[in-house]
Amino acid sequence: MASFALDLVLWLAGIRGHIPRFDDFRPVPVAPATGANHLARVLAIMATVFAALSLAVWGTVWMAIRLL
Repeated sequence: MASFALDLVLWLAGIRGHIPRFDDFRPVPVAPATGANHLARVLAIMATVFAALSLAVWGTVWMAIRLL
């Protein structure tokens, strides 16, 4: 009801012309979610690289402390 009232006020004020209505949208075919899969793969690779670098730095510091 509130959206109808807002729609009516906007229509009466004359600023309704550039706002699309729900019936103006055409159904779009659903695309496969390849973007989300790619993003997950990139995040997994970044996490693996970060973990490897962290372990390398930790090992270097540990060896340096043991040698002192």
